[in-house]
Amino acid sequence: MSVPPSPPAPAAAPGDGPAITSLSFLTPGNYPDDDPHAGLEDTLRLFELGERLGFDGAWIRQRHLEHGVSSAAVFLAAAGQRTRRIQLGTAVIPIGYESPFRLAEDLSVADVLSGGRLQVGLSAGTPPHAELLGDLVFDGDWRSFDLSYGRIARLRDNLLGDHLGDPDTVIHSPGNTQRPRLQPHAPGLADRLWYGGGSLRSVRWTGENGLNLLTGNIVSGEGIAAGEGVADFATAQRTLIREYRRLVGADRPARVALGRVVVPFDSADRATRERYRVYAAARHERTLRPHGERRTLFAPDLVGDAQRILDGLRADAAVAEVSELRVELPYEFDRRDYEQILHDVAHTVAPALGWRPPPA
Repeated sequence: MSVPPSPPAPAAAPGDGPAITSLSFLTPGNYPDDDPHAGLEDTLRLFELGERLGFDGAWIRQRHLEHGVSSAAVFLAAAGQRTRRIQLGTAVIPIGYESPFRLAEDLSVADVLSGGRLQVGLSAGTPPHAELLGDLVFDGDWRSFDLSYGRIARLRDNLLGDHLGDPDTVIHSPGNTQRPRLQPHAPGLADRLWYGGGSLRSVRWTGENGLNLLTGNIVSGEGIAAGEGVADFATAQRTLIREYRRLVGADRPARVALGRVVVPFDSADRATRERYRVYAAARHERTLRPHGERRTLFAPDLVGDAQRILDGLRADAAVAEVSELRVELPYEFDRRDYEQILHDVAHTVAPALGWRPPPA
């Protein structure tokens, strides 16, 4: 990566907006149809760059039937061998297509190989492209299958590593006799499950069941706007975060990681800056009003120089609620753009919010 030096980040003043202590990024993992290896390799290199820049976490989207990562567990197993420190996340795995036991095995293998660095984001409900994929994934009529939160609860139960059968049950393999349980056991992975919550129903389930909360740039204003007069995205999202914290048990970590599309262009050339502006302008209209019966709300993208982005983050009522910020990289950009964005975030944006990279 070659980018011009960035100006020093503005100093963070006490009480000056949010206090970010954990910084991550989420990338779509794109690749061209005729050369998936090149795109996946680019994404692995981006994870390596994020670690060098000091990011605390690197997250990948799981996407089916698209030019993206269809198996987050496989990808993160590879990323674990290319990095040493950075947390490795997936946002999110649609649980509807997964066997709670087999997915637990795959995630456990990846977590053990990484040294216990996996952060597993999940979603429930009818998964994307179900009309095309349902008959290929399931034996029988998939419309009658349980696609609810219960599949996530079963996944977590499997990750806890309890023995199967009664106390006398053993299995025999060459050179070994043991009590059966999911192998390999990955201690602590069950506590590193996240739910992608964007509605009152989903954040309530997340809190009541003790998972960590992922929330991004899309939320439902259904039931919030009507009852409390919420008119903007950040206020609606803040309401969801507070509802989650009200319900999560005191013995749980109650981690909340908030995502925003952040595109600083301090070190970008003139043509790239203009391309970023065109991108932001094309998405602005959707942020002006709620959409559909669920009153879906979209967060404005933060595109511009560091000071403009900092002003937007400091004025954001939801960002003020969290200490973990996840930079969501746009789908439409390429590796060079992502490298420049991460460089500028790490050098000109995040330090002004209180974040510091770990010691080298």
